[in-house]
Amino acid sequence: MPLVIALLLLTVGAVAFHLLSPWWLTPLASNWRQMDEALQLTLALSGLAFVAINLFLAYAIWRFRHRDGVRASAEHGNARLEWWLLGLTSVGIAALLAPGLAVYAELIHPPADALLFEVVGQQWRWSYRFPGADGKLGRTDPRFVGADNLFGIDPADPNGSDDLLVAGGEVHLPAGRPVKFLLRAQDAVHDFFVPPFRTRMNMVPGMVTSFWLTPQRSGRFEVLCAQLCGIGHAAMRGYVVVEQPAAFGAWLAALPTFAATPGGAAGRAAQGRLLAQARGCVACHSVDGSAGAGPSWKGLYRRREPLEGGGSALADEAYLRESISAPKAKTVRGFAPIMPQQDFGEADLAALVAYIESLGGGAGPAAGKGGGDGIRQ
Repeated sequence: MPLVIALLLLTVGAVAFHLLSPWWLTPLASNWRQMDEALQLTLALSGLAFVAINLFLAYAIWRFRHRDGVRASAEHGNARLEWWLLGLTSVGIAALLAPGLAVYAELIHPPADALLFEVVGQQWRWSYRFPGADGKLGRTDPRFVGADNLFGIDPADPNGSDDLLVAGGEVHLPAGRPVKFLLRAQDAVHDFFVPPFRTRMNMVPGMVTSFWLTPQRSGRFEVLCAQLCGIGHAAMRGYVVVEQPAAFGAWLAALPTFAATPGGAAGRAAQGRLLAQARGCVACHSVDGSAGAGPSWKGLYRRREPLEGGGSALADEAYLRESISAPKAKTVRGFAPIMPQQDFGEADLAALVAYIESLGGGAGPAAGKGGGDGIRQ
C-alpha cells in the first residue's frame, strides 16, 4: 500500500506543479502562437498518458497485491490487448506529430517580403549580417574566414560590399515585419534560441538552415545557444532588441559595411598596398602612371591591354589574378616577360586585386613602354 500511495501522490503532485507554476511559459513576442498550441497539445497528450500509466500501475499493485491463498499469474499472447495498445499508440503518435509537422512546414517557408538576416554562431559568440541597399547578401566561402572576416564574405563578390555587419552581442529587429533567419555555424553545432520568439533552429557547420518569424512585441530579449557547444556554452549569449521600424532603420543606417571593414574592399586594398611593397611589385609597376619595367597599375583595372602576337585582353579581376599567379600566360605588347613566378594565397590575390582596383581604371593609355607583361614585374 505505501507504493500505491506514493504513485498517487506523484501523479497528483506532477499535475498540480504544472498547473500552478507561473513560469512554465514565457510571454509570447512573435507570431508563432502555433508553437504554444503544439506544445500545449504535446503536454496534454503526454500528461494524460503519464496519469493513465501511473494510475494503472497503482491499480495493478493494489489489485494483484500479495495475499494469503491468492497468487498472480502471467498471461501470454493476448492478441486483443496487443491490438488495442498498437492502435492507441499509433493514434497518440500521429496526434503528436501531425501538428508539429504542419507548423514546421510553415516555419521554413517565409513570406516573399521577409527581411533577410543572417546569424553566424562561433565558439562562443554571435555575429549578424544584413543585406545592403541591393537587398542581397554577398557570397561566402570558408576560405575567406579570418579575424577580419568572420562571415567569410568573398571580397570579389560585389553583392557583399554593402553588406551591413553586426559583430557585437546585440542585434535589432523591426516590429511587425517578417524576418527570415539564415543560420550558419563555423566550428560546432549551435542553436539560435530566443525563448519569447517560440522558435529555434540548429546551426550545423557546412549547412545553411533557416526559419522565419514576425516580431510583435517591442523589448530586449535574451539570445541563448540551445545546443551544448563546448566549455563556454553557458556564456554564449546575446540580446535581440525589437523596436519600431523607424528606430530600426536609423540603427541599420549606422552599421558599417563589409567594404569599410579590414576584410572588405577598403581593408583589402590597404593590405594589397603593403603586400605590393613587401614583395617588390612597386619596383616594376608604378602607381602614379610613370613608366617602369612593367605597366603602371594606375588606371589599369578594366583597361584593355594589347597583347604580343595580336589581340587584347580586358584587365578585369580574372585577368589580374592570372597575371599575378601565372606571369607567362599573357604578355602585354611592348614589355618583356621578365616577372618571376611567385606563390600567392587566395587572401593575397584578393588583396592585390583590390589594391589595383582602388587605383582606378577603365580609361587611360593601353600600355606604356619599358618591359614586363600585363601587371607582371
